[in-house]
Amino acid sequence: MSGVAPTPVLLDCDPGHDDAVAILLALGSPSLRLLGITTCFGNCAVEDATRNAQRVLALAGREDVPVAVGAAGPMRGEVALGNYVHGVSGLDGPALPEPTVAPVHETATELLARCLIDSPEPVTVVVTGPMTNLGVLLSEEPGLTEHIREVIFMGGSTERGNHTPTAEFNTFADPEALDVVLSTGVPVRMVGLNLTHQALATPAVVERMSAMPHLVGRTCAEWMGFFGDSYERIWEFEAPPVHDPCTIAPLLDPDVIRWRDCFVAVELDGTWTRGTTVVDLFGRLPDRTPNAAVAMELDAERYWDLILTALDRLGSP
Repeated sequence: MSGVAPTPVLLDCDPGHDDAVAILLALGSPSLRLLGITTCFGNCAVEDATRNAQRVLALAGREDVPVAVGAAGPMRGEVALGNYVHGVSGLDGPALPEPTVAPVHETATELLARCLIDSPEPVTVVVTGPMTNLGVLLSEEPGLTEHIREVIFMGGSTERGNHTPTAEFNTFADPEALDVVLSTGVPVRMVGLNLTHQALATPAVVERMSAMPHLVGRTCAEWMGFFGDSYERIWEFEAPPVHDPCTIAPLLDPDVIRWRDCFVAVELDGTWTRGTTVVDLFGRLPDRTPNAAVAMELDAERYWDLILTALDRLGSP
């Protein structure tokens, strides 16, 4: 609506084909103001994730958005990478423009803290990779939660996992960091695999990207081709689920996702289940109050209309 100030957003990510589309969706949506991008290990090493974020900004013509380098590994345990899905670079596929602007000298936690403190209103923090940067920040400076409107993250599931049989990749990669955030009392929305597997880039969607008369749309179509091949080979999907923009979409259209308030915990130790999210959908833990809104149902048509409109807006002169 005209006259309404854009929502301030910080995006913590590990690009990643679906992270890249999330960045473009945020940039191409006038109702959001992207204050900065922080990077993390995850889909690839943090150095590659940082370069990928910069290349996506260059593609969009938005290198004014600051990028800060974040965590190279989790708060505890070994580094897990998802480049078996996204390729060696984390964003394999079509050639992208090289960045002309370097990352800022601040670390990811420093940039997050500064943007939170400097914002005249609370900031929405979107996390589409492991939760490490935010977990470290809030464990060191818990008072910063008063500057956060909400945390909305892609991770976990009410059902099965993808990196292990029970754990989604992001929550497996750093469950301790997620546990920190869930324990702070900050408002949290969880967008898990049970929701993002409804966000399929069908051939009809990819065709709409390909038909756009500009590089942004055609590049996204080629990303979906690489991403789709990985999902068919590894998980037998006929079309790839584009997870991460599901965190941005509800900031643009509150009705694009249906939510349920639940108690959510993450397993830190299990022999087979480390990183698994425990979601109490039916109140079976009566001594635990809900601490997150959990995404349940996606209006896929509205979702893709939001994304495609944003891509076309970015790519058109």
